[in-house]
Amino acid sequence: MKYIIVGLGNFGASLGQKLTSQGNEVIGIDTSAAKVEAYREKITYTMEMDATDELAVSGLPLKSTDIVVIGIGEDQGANVMATALFKNFEVKRLISRSINPLHEKVLQAIGVDEIVRPEEETAERWAKKLCLVNVVDSFELNDDFSIIEATVPKEYVGKTLKEVGFRSKYNLLVLTIIKKVEVTSILGNTKTENQIQGVASAENSLEEGNILVLYGANKDLQHFLKQKFR
Repeated sequence: MKYIIVGLGNFGASLGQKLTSQGNEVIGIDTSAAKVEAYREKITYTMEMDATDELAVSGLPLKSTDIVVIGIGEDQGANVMATALFKNFEVKRLISRSINPLHEKVLQAIGVDEIVRPEEETAERWAKKLCLVNVVDSFELNDDFSIIEATVPKEYVGKTLKEVGFRSKYNLLVLTIIKKVEVTSILGNTKTENQIQGVASAENSLEEGNILVLYGANKDLQHFLKQKFR
């Protein structure tokens, strides 16, 4: 996959290096020549550029880029301006870093697809989320094993866990299933919530929109996801 990461601070640089090491094509951008030089051999491409400059940004390969991450942390104004600019260029998927609750509200108002909170989430965790297709969330237990949340493949809708055979086919364990349910408040308003269905059993039937919580070796998880969500 192809990524553009704006801001090569601790979070952006760590994310860029992780994605590059996993075989992705990454363009790392920063206004600091020192940072651009420091990561030149560690990130696929690095360039010194002002990401709030519309003309400069228009020269980037935006159409062929899968994900743009705005990782600017120190300058909230530059973060918001760069985010708005990339949003106006209608990139495929835009993720921006938030510094505080107010900043997050501004990003939401702009219409950002996803918001990163580096103080709470590591670059390694985001690298996994971005690299594995159809993964809702992930938690790395160690270098070899993880727990991930992934949407149910269409071909498995209507089947039970026993019929799919996650353990025998993919060497994966389904810990639980998360189901979207309509909930009515005391005021009569309805909203959709994710409801955990408890410990998974072989007779649990899979429905469209369900989220599987899977445990297994990283290589087995990646094999399953690549096979089912190509």
